[in-house]
Amino acid sequence: MEHIVILDFGSQYTQVIARRIRECQVFCLIKAYNTPAAELAAQKPAGLILSGGPASVYAEKAPLPDPGIFELGVPVLGICYGMQLLAHFLGGRVERGQRREYGKGLLTVTDNESRLFKGLPPEFQVWNSHGDRLTRLPTGFKTVAITANSPHAAIEHRRKKMFGLQFHPEVVHTPRGMEILSNFVHGICGCGRGWTMRNYIEQAVEEIRQQVGRERVILGLSGGVDSSVAAALIHRAIGDQLTCIFVNNGVLRQGEAETVRQVFGRNFKIRLHYEDASRLFLGRLKGVTDPERKRKIIGRTFIEVFDAATRRAGKARFLAQGTLYPDVIESVPIGGNPAALIKSHHNVGGLPKRMKFQLVEPLKCLFKDEVRRLGSELGLPKEIVYRQPFPGPGLAVRILGEVTPRRLEILRHADAIVVEEMKATGWYYRIWQSFAVLLPVRSVGVMGDERTYDYTIAVRAVESQDGMTADWVKLPYDLLERLSNRIINEVNGVNRVVLDISSKPPATIEWE
Repeated sequence: MEHIVILDFGSQYTQVIARRIRECQVFCLIKAYNTPAAELAAQKPAGLILSGGPASVYAEKAPLPDPGIFELGVPVLGICYGMQLLAHFLGGRVERGQRREYGKGLLTVTDNESRLFKGLPPEFQVWNSHGDRLTRLPTGFKTVAITANSPHAAIEHRRKKMFGLQFHPEVVHTPRGMEILSNFVHGICGCGRGWTMRNYIEQAVEEIRQQVGRERVILGLSGGVDSSVAAALIHRAIGDQLTCIFVNNGVLRQGEAETVRQVFGRNFKIRLHYEDASRLFLGRLKGVTDPERKRKIIGRTFIEVFDAATRRAGKARFLAQGTLYPDVIESVPIGGNPAALIKSHHNVGGLPKRMKFQLVEPLKCLFKDEVRRLGSELGLPKEIVYRQPFPGPGLAVRILGEVTPRRLEILRHADAIVVEEMKATGWYYRIWQSFAVLLPVRSVGVMGDERTYDYTIAVRAVESQDGMTADWVKLPYDLLERLSNRIINEVNGVNRVVLDISSKPPATIEWE
């Protein structure tokens, strides 16, 4: 498959570049900055992108690539630090600028024959984030665009198809940046538009069949987006060789177990092993109030139950996971290795050593939005494909204090109302997350002519791109009023509803 390789030099935007390239319907991979040129040559990329990064190319410990990458004969695009690397290695000069350039800038294209800027106006907004600047061009390069503070904001060596941009085309603050990247991958690298979910399904199905052969595969199905899409994809590839294990840990949302069994067991005809361990989990959570202890108890108990369930399900050689691309690449301080490092998979890290499974990870090249599109293509219902994130420990971390059957009943009912109203008004699919939290706070209220002393529910609604940062959502007053009225009137044991208006940071999205 034709593809672009991005060499990561520690930029916070590296994954954004990858997403933008894929939005051009071109597959791409992120590799470590020091990936040997011979390894890259063997992969036969259609082009290379050198990412930005926090270092200076002239610094003593600056991350530097294998010089051989400039001899591969494929188009190269350097972005910010990547442009400075390009110039530094090919005989140019990079120095600290007299003025740093951060934020919006106006780019002026000085060469209307530049293929990078084909179809773009002579001036447009770009986003800068740099303190160094190029002060001498390498031999054979010419300047094709400038900004007020950068006399070489874009450079190119037309014959060698090498290009450099001092600004960031991948961020939304460069509104025409997608067109620049499209010009590079389509017009200069010659890539088609073959990266589609339909093509990916065909490729993934074949790869799964080759890896698994006639062996059996076990998958821990949570009902979340990632495991659900992985299950549907693997089932399309190998049918009844797949067994899904769904563990009811007792802290699921209202109707969740029934939904999973209906969608996967009855509709998709997937071999589904349902393990109702709710009494075991709740028994071990009795009297526990510390949030970290709750998480550890749930994690250890899940491993125990899942282990026993796999033995009952029969011998299997493979364990499937819904690992995504951001789980495989992890940006770390540039003093160590940068983004293209394999993480220790948190999904299987706690399984007993005797469970010697080989991993099947059919989503490990996909971002979250691509997984959702894949799920839709596979025929999964919208309620699963576009469901909001739900914590592994479930409602246990949304009940502050001890988890009891009575408190679970209260929170399940309140949470179901939040989900129902958010979906009815269209807000559910517009934001990152919305849910109810049961607080260990009881207050005085009046219902009818009677005095009450009942619990408080907090409503949490946040907007986020990746869960790393988040801001609270300004929901309409009429929706908030309806949520409060319904929860207080319909949920026995609640007489007060409050709204959480904290951002992350300093708060977290979940309360525990």
